[in-house]
Amino acid sequence: MSDSVSPSLIRIARADGEAERARPLDLPSRVRALRKAKGWTLEQAAKQAGLARSTLSKIENGQMSPTYAALKKLAVGLDISVPQLFTPPSDTAQSARLSVGRAGEGAAHLTTTYEHEMLAEDVPDKSMLPYRARIRARDVGEFDGWVRHDGEEFLFVLTGIIRLYTEHFEPVEMRRGDSAYYNATMGHNVISVSAEDATILWVTTLR
Repeated sequence: MSDSVSPSLIRIARADGEAERARPLDLPSRVRALRKAKGWTLEQAAKQAGLARSTLSKIENGQMSPTYAALKKLAVGLDISVPQLFTPPSDTAQSARLSVGRAGEGAAHLTTTYEHEMLAEDVPDKSMLPYRARIRARDVGEFDGWVRHDGEEFLFVLTGIIRLYTEHFEPVEMRRGDSAYYNATMGHNVISVSAEDATILWVTTLR
């Protein structure tokens, strides 16, 4: 890679493996904003990045085009990646949201094998579906075949002892504090093997 880097040439890797060309950005303003967000003076930021104060000052004032080595030091000092130096900050004012749920307030959905309490139901267009489940089933034969659906799923045992059955793996006995993460398109069922109904937290992706 050449010593000088143009914002228009930075390519950012996305989660799907494709590359996205970043929009040109005012690098001096971006660096200044990132430094101020840390609450650092020029001296503090320069020391953190291993740069001379005069060098950082010139970068922030658009008086010099930093080399890639300087950009790398700056990114490490700010605890971000080099591409993030050229990425506009997200609009946190628009994206910020909070949902607080109180114990027992979630809507209940009963089945012959589970008793679900839906969580964060007031959050629209969410990416995850969280819910607490009381495991009523005691035998895998109580299920009408495998449960399967789109997405990925995280399971965390809250109380009791469960046995997690999956389509491609041996059954796993799990106790309070144990967790599992799996592809939900794979058949799966959960039963309680403790005297009382076990309870678990399930989080399923929706996208």
